[in-house]
Amino acid sequence: MDRAQLADFVRSRRLAMQPEDVGLARGPRRRTAGLRREELAALCLMSVDYLTRIEQGRSTQPSTQMLAAIARGLRLDRAERDHLLRLAGLEPQRTVLDEHVAPGLMRVLDRLADTPVQVLSAIGEVLVQTAPAAALFGDVTARTGLDRSVVHRWFTDPASRAVYPERDHGLRGRAFIAELRQAAADPVTAERAQRIVAALRSSSEEFRGIWAAHEVGVAHGPEKVLVHPELGEIEAQCQRLIDADTGQRLLVFTATPGTVSAERLRLLAVVGVQRLG
Repeated sequence: MDRAQLADFVRSRRLAMQPEDVGLARGPRRRTAGLRREELAALCLMSVDYLTRIEQGRSTQPSTQMLAAIARGLRLDRAERDHLLRLAGLEPQRTVLDEHVAPGLMRVLDRLADTPVQVLSAIGEVLVQTAPAAALFGDVTARTGLDRSVVHRWFTDPASRAVYPERDHGLRGRAFIAELRQAAADPVTAERAQRIVAALRSSSEEFRGIWAAHEVGVAHGPEKVLVHPELGEIEAQCQRLIDADTGQRLLVFTATPGTVSAERLRLLAVVGVQRLG
């Protein structure tokens, strides 16, 4: 680990960023070149003290997860991400690259901070969410192992289904499995997807039954009914933006302007992860 170079690299990238790059207001009295340290720490979901120690060359070796958070916060591209890992004494691996959110998708997400938006990996792992998305779907970015997979949670954690009305559960389950089947047949994602398949075949009778039907092409569709425990049902449209290089999907949830559903989506930005009493 090259602490001095790691410190310089992180600090230089922070100072090169502008508030507008990450959807922050500049403010009339701002004199700081680039982002403030506390602003980057918030983007990386880490403490200011930890980021300070990295920038001063006083940190212990950061974990892969922490480096991934720094790369996302700094909006690094793949080459910069690889360089960050090597400075920290780690050799980039394919699994690490798969989890690195494409900078272009991050820039879109930055400009939609008041809208439910999340980025999923090619095998259906939620990599990053806006606050309204976390309020609607739950903050799932800290999940680990197989539990990071949306389809794995669907068949192993009944609480994960609460965001959809029960009448839609059958279609959602079939669509999740169709997506997983496609990922399991793709050489790029096959190994990780097949691990999910193996785990679910051994643990879920429901999954085994749907998987055995060999359905393909079952889609969620853009029209969704979502359920918030306090705000109620929300009729939403889900738009997808797919990054061709990584297969990552940026999902944006909107509602028809002037409707009750649009107002409930707006309230998600106000409520955040807090629950109404």
